Amino acid sequence: MALSSSMLNGERGVVVLIVCRVLYSLPLSLLCPGLNLATLSLFALFLDIRLDDSAALSRFKTRPGASSGILLGAVTLPTVMISKLIQLTRAYSLQQIELQELEHMTMQYWATSASCFGVLIFLCLVVLSTPNTKRFPRSFSVWDATLSIFCVASYAVTCCVSLAAISHTGSNTVLKLMWELYHGLVAVMLIQRLLDKFPSCASIGELLLVTVGLVLYFGDMLACTIAKVSGSLISTELVSIKYGIRRSEISIIIQGVVLGLLLFPLFIKYALHLSECYFNKRYSEARQSNEIRTSLLFFSSLGFILVVIIPSWMQIVQDFHVHPLLWVLTFVFSEPLKRLSLCIYWVSLIFASVLRFYNISKNSKIERILLRKYYHLLAVLMFVPALIFQPKFLHLAFGAALAVFLVLEIMRVWRIWPLGQLIHQFMTAFTDHRDSDLLIVSHFSLLLGCALPIWMSSGFNDRPLAPFAGILSLGIGDTMASIVGYKYGVLRWSKTGKKTIEGTAAGITSVLAACSILLPLLASTGYIFTEHWFSLILAVTVSSLLEAYTTQLDNAFIPLIFYSHLCL
Repeated sequence: MALSSSMLNGERGVVVLIVCRVLYSLPLSLLCPGLNLATLSLFALFLDIRLDDSAALSRFKTRPGASSGILLGAVTLPTVMISKLIQLTRAYSLQQIELQELEHMTMQYWATSASCFGVLIFLCLVVLSTPNTKRFPRSFSVWDATLSIFCVASYAVTCCVSLAAISHTGSNTVLKLMWELYHGLVAVMLIQRLLDKFPSCASIGELLLVTVGLVLYFGDMLACTIAKVSGSLISTELVSIKYGIRRSEISIIIQGVVLGLLLFPLFIKYALHLSECYFNKRYSEARQSNEIRTSLLFFSSLGFILVVIIPSWMQIVQDFHVHPLLWVLTFVFSEPLKRLSLCIYWVSLIFASVLRFYNISKNSKIERILLRKYYHLLAVLMFVPALIFQPKFLHLAFGAALAVFLVLEIMRVWRIWPLGQLIHQFMTAFTDHRDSDLLIVSHFSLLLGCALPIWMSSGFNDRPLAPFAGILSLGIGDTMASIVGYKYGVLRWSKTGKKTIEGTAAGITSVLAACSILLPLLASTGYIFTEHWFSLILAVTVSSLLEAYTTQLDNAFIPLIFYSHLCL
């Protein structure tokens, strides 16, 4: 009985419900991806149970207080991708998109699935190589191996059948299979690197989500670059019209800047090492002068990458007629009154809120969790008007904000003079148990939670509420659930958890109320409401239940799950 109760905890039950909801909405044409998602979920559920109840988890330095989260981390992005496939299948049946875009999303789904399966196979090998505990008898080893082999074989069959269906020749199918295998291998290497470099910063499920997202993003960048430079090296079918040559300038700029900044620490670490070796051998400098030299090298290298290296890549994959920085300025000043006014509005809100909340955090006894929720409300005030009236500009603004956050975090971690220590002191005023001195992720998760649904809705979108998934779930639902649950909550969802039924009910009610206000505003700007209220209520309820039960970083998972259900 104890074993059964541990297998059927709240988080796993909600995730199974999420997967079943998506599979129920699948058309017959997506049978292979659906079978693959079911197999992936079964494999992840098996590993989630086994890793939490074995000594294998102790081999990884994960975030204290969190479960492994493998099931949630493994199914989140595949669920999002298959929901997009369902959405694009509707569009193709109505002749609103071309076949190449649907085939590209199919490739993106299989790349995501391959990355997840690669990591799961790696974790399975860790589990099988770890001695059994008293909780599982020795006979479970045979069952573990059998189930693992079945899942891997099922994945291989469904992948081959699906890719063969969208390939014109056998060699093209082999090429695509090799491309998916590349994603899986890189994902395994990357998650091992993250586990080693960022100990106790995240759970395995959170690292799995980050790993798959980065591999998919880098893989898309690599495919675009190779296809542009030499079409003979890779099939052009790997890059669709939307994500290839005719991809929007804004998405190219965001992708180049973000990936360039993610690779920047590797470059600057090597440059600083060479600089220290050179100067330490020849000069005996004071600490202050050494900090100044490091700071100069840091900012000069950053400027060179942002102004020269990254724009050079952008101009390779996209036909910019001017320097990308000039293109951005031209875009902003193409509607100067609206966009500059929006910038002034954002800066004013940020300045007033940050100054006020920082002083409160230092001088008040208000719970930090409530203080952090004010920033969620701030996101609603900032992003909703822009998303309704200036969506393209908001896409670009999210990319700029993410770039600023990345630069500030690098400066904080390395204490780059003169702002590094000040940034560290300021950021630690708003941290919680999911942050660490090594890496503070709360602000990243809030920004990306709001931005990702908007970015993913930039193409065809017949669900007008889908871009608002992050803003609604985090800015309104999560905030109201925390405030009401903290002040009035009595009935808890579990004996060990802090989430209350009253808080969850408040979150569901507030999101539905916000939707009822938002839909007429969207209708006034030309959107047609195609979402059934029953589906909307189910999406809100499922995402709220996940927030109530999960011990993972909810800002990262809930918007994606909510978005995937809104796309159905």
